[in-house]
Amino acid sequence: MKTLAAVLREAGRPTPYATSQPLEIEELEVGPVGPGEVLVKISHAGICHSDLSVINGTRLRGLPLVMGHEASGVIVETGSNVRRLNEGDHVVFSFVPPCGSCPPCIAGRPALCRPGNEANGAGTLLSGSRRFTDAGGQALNHHSGVSAFSQYVVAAEESLIVVDAGLPLQEAALFGCAVITGVGAVFNSAQARPGSSLAVFGLGGVGLSAIMGARAAGANPVIAVDIVESKLQLAKTLGATHIVNPTETDAVEAIRDITGGGADTVVESVGNEKVLAQAYAATGRGGTTVAVGLPHPDRQFTVPAISLVADERTVRGSYMGSAVPKRDVPKYIAMYQAGQLPVDKLLTGTLGLDAINTGMDRLADGSAVRQMVDLSLPLSGQ
Repeated sequence: MKTLAAVLREAGRPTPYATSQPLEIEELEVGPVGPGEVLVKISHAGICHSDLSVINGTRLRGLPLVMGHEASGVIVETGSNVRRLNEGDHVVFSFVPPCGSCPPCIAGRPALCRPGNEANGAGTLLSGSRRFTDAGGQALNHHSGVSAFSQYVVAAEESLIVVDAGLPLQEAALFGCAVITGVGAVFNSAQARPGSSLAVFGLGGVGLSAIMGARAAGANPVIAVDIVESKLQLAKTLGATHIVNPTETDAVEAIRDITGGGADTVVESVGNEKVLAQAYAATGRGGTTVAVGLPHPDRQFTVPAISLVADERTVRGSYMGSAVPKRDVPKYIAMYQAGQLPVDKLLTGTLGLDAINTGMDRLADGSAVRQMVDLSLPLSGQ
C-alpha cells in the first residue's frame, strides 16, 4: 500500500523549518501486516515537543525516520494472532508498546517496558520489523512504534488502545501523549492529594495537561509558570489559581510566597536542566519534584545533597506519566467527557501534512500549544 509521510533524513537543520524543510513529504510503501500487527489509517496526529527534539538533534533517533508519535486512527486490517482489535475500531496510540511480560510490565510500569523501549531506540516495531520502504527500496525507521505523520501505518497490537467511537478523533489523539503524560504525572507520579499545593513549569501540551490534572485532583493552590503570556492566560481557564511569568518576577520566590515555603509538588515539563533546578528550589520540605521534560542527554542536574535527607525531598522522573495506557487512556477520556479535563482547549490549529514544517516553527516559537495534522487534508498543489 502507498502512503504519504513526513520523513526526517537529517537532524539539526536551522530554523525557520519552513525554509530548511527538515521533514520531507515522500510517497512510501507500507506493509505487509505481520502477526500481532494491524494496519491503521491515521486520522489526526499532534505536533509535540518530543518531535521537535528529534528534529533539532536533542533527542537522538536513527535516521531516516517516519516521524510522529501522538495519534488517533481507525483500524483497516488486522494480522494473524491479533486478539483485542478489530477492523473499524477507533484507536489511540501508546508511544511505548508494552510487551506485558518483562519485569517492569509485570510490576505495572509499562512505560519502562524493556523490549518496547529497545524497539523504540532501534526504530522498529515490537517484533523488530520495519514496515516502511522508500522509492529506492530503503527501509525507514518507525518513530516510537507509531510514525503518526503518515496516512497509513502498521503498528503492533500492543501500541493501540480502543476508544469510544463517539469521541472525535481530533480530540482522541491528545490522549496518546499530552494528556497521558501531563495528567499521569500528577495522578501517578506525584500522587497529588486534595488540598496539596502544586506548581507546573512549562505550559506546552503536557504542562497544561498537568494543570488540568492538578485541578481534577483537588490541588490548591495550582501555580502555572511560563514566559508566554497567552499560555499563562490559558492555564487560568484550565484550573491554575496563580500564574507566574519568570521574565517579570523570580519564579522560585513567587512560588515560595504563594505556598508559604515551597509547593508540595512541582512538575517540570520544559526539558531544561536549569528549569529543573528552579523547580527543585521551588519545592517545599517533604515535597516532590517531578521531571517530565526531556533535556539533552549530555546535560547534568545537581541538587544540594543535604536537602534530600534534611528536608525529606524526592526527585522522580515521569515517563509517559508513569501510566498504564490501557487503564488510564479510557479513564482520562471519561473524565474529559464528564467535563473534568477540558483537553479540547489545548488545540490551537489544524494543518495539512505539507504544512508540518511551519507547524514545527510555531511550536518552537511558543505561538502554538497543540496543533493537529489532519491526514485527510489534500496536499497543496494536488
